Amino acid sequence: MTYFDARENEYGGIEVRGEALPSSPDRFCRDLGEALRAWEHAGYKVAWLQIPIARAALIPVAAEAGFHFHHTRPDYVMMVKALFADAFIPPYATHYVGAGGAVFNEQDELLVVVEKLHIRTRPQFFKLPGGLVEEGEPIVQGVMREVYEETGIRTRFHSLITIRHSHHWKFDKSALYFICRLDPLSSEIAIDEEEIAIARWMPVQEFLNNPHVHPFNKFVIQAVLGR
Repeated sequence: MTYFDARENEYGGIEVRGEALPSSPDRFCRDLGEALRAWEHAGYKVAWLQIPIARAALIPVAAEAGFHFHHTRPDYVMMVKALFADAFIPPYATHYVGAGGAVFNEQDELLVVVEKLHIRTRPQFFKLPGGLVEEGEPIVQGVMREVYEETGIRTRFHSLITIRHSHHWKFDKSALYFICRLDPLSSEIAIDEEEIAIARWMPVQEFLNNPHVHPFNKFVIQAVLGR
């Protein structure tokens, strides 16, 4: 018997999609107990339950049966249960991905910004424009989009400069930040007033001499220029 129209995955697990679940918690409790016994007998290692928000009443039932939260999306929660003590459950997303652009013009100036959240306490905290890459978005497209959204400068990808790997960031997750060199295709700045307080073309040496600039940003620019 196939419970909840479940599907076997390539790792020896069994997956249940939300549309296959009953809406009644009582029926779900009964069917889940039978399904778990059948899946364990069949030798499956891990059971995955995708519970849509419309069936949120089923979550306590699954928790009572030994399922725990694996990850969430806007429209569902994924719950998982190891059917054997040594079963491996892969973690969900552990990193944020962001990208920043080092944009140089022909006057040896660097495109820099001060974010609005820093303008009162650190008005000289200039940094490279950039931000989080969207889900499914290539790094190259993401960095050019972020630079354009923050400064109004259109760019062309030149090269990857470096990658910063940090930990204990938002929600205690790790982060990968790609620093890319970009060539400007325009020069007139138009800031995103919701996020950016200042955007300007700054002489490179002024940037490097500014004591308020983060040492990592200085290191990136010095590496590009071979200084």
